[in-house]
Amino acid sequence: MSQPTPDHQQEASHFTKLIIGAIGVVYGDIGTSPLYAFKESFLGAHFAADPAHVLNILSLIFWSVMITVTLKYVIIMMRADNKGEGGSLALLALASRYSHDRKWLAFVVPLLGIFAAALFYGDSIITPAISVLSAVEGLNVVSSQLGGYIIPLTLIILMFLFASQRLGTSEVGRLFGPIMCVWFVTIAAMGLVHIFNHPEVLTALNPIYAVNFFINDGTYAFLTMGSVVLAMTGAEALYADMGHFGKAPIRMAWTSLIFPSLMLNYFGQGAFVISNPEGVSNPFFMMAPSWFQWPLVGLATMATIIASQAVISGAFSVTQQAIQLGYLPRMSIVHTSENQIGQIYVPFINWSLLIFVCMLVIGFKTSSGLAHAYGVAVTGTMLIDTLLLGVVIFRFWKWKPVFAVPVMAVLLTVDLSYFLATSTKILHGGWFPLFLGLVVFIMLTTWKRGRAILHDKLRSESMPVDRFLAEVSDNFPHVEGTAVFMYNLDDGVPTSLLLNLRHNKILHDLNIFLHVSVLEKPYVAEEKRLEITPLGKSFYRVTILYGFKDKIDVPADLMKRTIDGELLVHEDTTYFIGKETIIPTALPGMAIWREHLFAWISKNASSAADFYNLPSKRIMELGSRIDI
Repeated sequence: MSQPTPDHQQEASHFTKLIIGAIGVVYGDIGTSPLYAFKESFLGAHFAADPAHVLNILSLIFWSVMITVTLKYVIIMMRADNKGEGGSLALLALASRYSHDRKWLAFVVPLLGIFAAALFYGDSIITPAISVLSAVEGLNVVSSQLGGYIIPLTLIILMFLFASQRLGTSEVGRLFGPIMCVWFVTIAAMGLVHIFNHPEVLTALNPIYAVNFFINDGTYAFLTMGSVVLAMTGAEALYADMGHFGKAPIRMAWTSLIFPSLMLNYFGQGAFVISNPEGVSNPFFMMAPSWFQWPLVGLATMATIIASQAVISGAFSVTQQAIQLGYLPRMSIVHTSENQIGQIYVPFINWSLLIFVCMLVIGFKTSSGLAHAYGVAVTGTMLIDTLLLGVVIFRFWKWKPVFAVPVMAVLLTVDLSYFLATSTKILHGGWFPLFLGLVVFIMLTTWKRGRAILHDKLRSESMPVDRFLAEVSDNFPHVEGTAVFMYNLDDGVPTSLLLNLRHNKILHDLNIFLHVSVLEKPYVAEEKRLEITPLGKSFYRVTILYGFKDKIDVPADLMKRTIDGELLVHEDTTYFIGKETIIPTALPGMAIWREHLFAWISKNASSAADFYNLPSKRIMELGSRIDI
């Protein structure tokens, strides 16, 4: 029998590390759902915790997870990658690619993708709040006298969590996987103990129990779906984090550990409630032996912190993608790792999330109160993902209707049912993610539309390059050095150059018109990043292409290229940036209130210098007022 080669051993070791990493980061959210999903299915309903209803709910949980998580996300959705990347904006880019020939699709698809991204911000606020709060609520089980410490302790943990984001996750991330492995093994063992005592709960694997639930108690079954959906929260992370770990490790982690552990714990909770109906108020902690409750509270708290970390990092990633796709203004983005792309920190988003998270904890006070809001955010995102997936299935993959129609019918039926069920809780907290999603949606679309109007305005006022070279360029004295003029037009003379000539009345020996373009794909190969076009008379047009996941560093990329054997730029190169002040007017374009919103966002956006990583001591900003 042949021995494995060192290369094979190294490859296997790397694959194992990816699996453990995926367990820690990808599955933190769904992995902590047993803390609240099963109990909320009873607390939010008007029926007793009797054996019949326990089996009905367990069957509904099992088959919902099987269809939505395993079938939709693990098997199908992860095939819809955009150059290896996943997430709502990546899916949007993929679906948009095959929608241009249908006007209604070209209009609807971007709106769906943007609103899904907007809802994700609601998810990023609710997840830390409900996860940490549900874990700390275990203190009530340990001792009823500790109830007064739950909210203060939750706020302290959340503040520590968000304050530590600036340090990055490279070091902390190494602890995520092992801790979550301990978590999943622990909850599986807890469930197994009670399943052995009441093995009849395994009959709930039969889908007939879920079907009978709707036949016999249709109204209650429908309302219960609003709580059962909590067992699937975090499923979208499977797709969103695909680029970090790859398809195979994520799928392997789900089938080998995550799914079995979750189901064992849910069925164990069911077995415990059959024996102890009064324990339905918090079966997760109550089914643990008394000696293990303190350690379990500590382990659950660490697990929920990890779950929160994953969704916070996701919010940073979505923000970066939205900025580079033109849906958000420039923001300060700190890369926390020199070795790993994607480990970023966005200060504005971080502190904004913390404020909203603390407000939620103080306002809702319990995980049960937050559960209403959580479900709406999750089901809304899942429904939109399915609709965009449908575009990919029919337009890109071109599945035969005999396969595509039944699959989409099942997925849409399940997702739409859950969304409608959670919609019944809009007045009881579900309004929050919808309101927040609407606000973010308006900001994203306003910025995108406003930039398009501004682009057209600048284009109309721009001078053609040929005319500039023929009539203007020879009329000014030249100074030594290189000047880089940043602009957003595909052609024409940069406004910053015209303003420089108006005020300083000089030209440099070498002048570069620099346009930075972010493409609707995650990465651009380094050899394809720069495009250089000679314009004549020491003028060059340079285009730098980035993917929406690439780290933007304009000087570093420019200094890698040469012209006639000389470096394109040097350490003493001056960068000229146009700074537009937006003046809202009654001109056609957007509603006046959206123009004011666009002007306010533009005024408070981070500088181009920070976004493009330009050297602070070699920048000249030239301002102008633009009516829109």
